[in-house]
Amino acid sequence: MKILKSDLNIDFIQYKKPATILSALVLIVSLAFISTKGLNFGLDFTGGTLIEVGYQQDADLNKIRTDLKSAGFEKTVVQNFGTSKDVIIRLAPIVDKKASKIGNEVLAALKKNSEEVIELRRIEFVGASVGEELTEQGGLAILVALIGILIYVSLRFEWKFALGSVAALAHDVTITLGLFSVLQREFDLTVLAAILAVIGYSLNDTIVVFDRIRENFLKLRKQESSAVVNQSLNQTLSRTIITSLTTLLVLLALFYLGGETIHGFATALIAGVLVGTYSSIYVASNVALALGITKEDLMAPEIEKEGADQDALM
Repeated sequence: MKILKSDLNIDFIQYKKPATILSALVLIVSLAFISTKGLNFGLDFTGGTLIEVGYQQDADLNKIRTDLKSAGFEKTVVQNFGTSKDVIIRLAPIVDKKASKIGNEVLAALKKNSEEVIELRRIEFVGASVGEELTEQGGLAILVALIGILIYVSLRFEWKFALGSVAALAHDVTITLGLFSVLQREFDLTVLAAILAVIGYSLNDTIVVFDRIRENFLKLRKQESSAVVNQSLNQTLSRTIITSLTTLLVLLALFYLGGETIHGFATALIAGVLVGTYSSIYVASNVALALGITKEDLMAPEIEKEGADQDALM
């Protein structure tokens, strides 16, 4: 039986070894940066001071950031709160300085280059213990997600496919985290949410590929496993590319037009979509092939009918 015809006939398996070497190198670099430089955790994880101010007119967030940076407040998060006239400012922890004094200094910095009446509404201190708790819960959320995915794919497909999908997800998450470590971009709760979204996106793409591989294993029973996987990747490639491109268009719009607040979120998703598309083709399927996936693994077990032994004796 010949392999089903497809408009595309790219030999993905031919580049399996170079892709494996590339993935291994990028993973090693990512892990090296994460272990040495670490992540640049944002105020959600490190704690700090939260200040709410009110303006009479719409607040210019970029100007506020510039004024605060000129006053020596380097690590700040500035965003609207409720309306465009209400602003939340989050500052990194400042040693040996009371929250009330920090609030007065921030208010003075904002009033220095503005003639508007700016009202200081509240000051809160977010302790480091809260940040540590968020760090633990964030890491636990990713771990639980990976375990749940392993169980789900094992039940829906087969354990070799499950390990392939989890390997691809771990690959995507590690490289995305490595990018943030290399660039030292701020890692806050929005980025953590993006990492979890990357897991979902990459899994969805992998499940589509695995579905087609399972179908073709049952149709092309005389073909080798590598040929069936290669054909399945070709058949799903157009869907993968279209999905990735349309998603990237939205993410690029968010990155360039969404403002400073969601730059990290958009960056993590852009990196995750690109790496996830690659891993669906070259990581998940290759791991399943390396584990020796065959059509027998996907065949439903035969159930012996009651009374079959007696029929055979007659």
